[in-house]
Amino acid sequence: MRRYMVVALVAGLAALAGTASAFDNGQYNDVPADIRAWFKSVMAPNGVPCCDISDGHRTDYDVRAGAYWVPIEGQWMEVPERAVIRDRGNPVGQAVVWYVHHRGAIIISCFVPADAV
Repeated sequence: MRRYMVVALVAGLAALAGTASAFDNGQYNDVPADIRAWFKSVMAPNGVPCCDISDGHRTDYDVRAGAYWVPIEGQWMEVPERAVIRDRGNPVGQAVVWYVHHRGAIIISCFVPADAV
């Protein structure tokens, strides 16, 4: 039993290491420390962290009938109100959206408009 637990632990750690390296390929090495800190500090209105700098995507956006819309992977998607962050400022000058793929769907977890204060 103990051997199986060790094997499962090693496999889980290997999977996590592979996932982490897949997101950050060094493309953010030249980002200023204050911008990196902002990405790491952004939290959704429900208190859940949006993730890290490598997970946020700079994006265009549109406002339609009072709701934000963003293009993700070739399709325009409405940003759920629960994901809109208005009180963290935005030092990058472009809107930023955080999203994940879950069970075949794209879930928007956080969105900061370009003019957030």
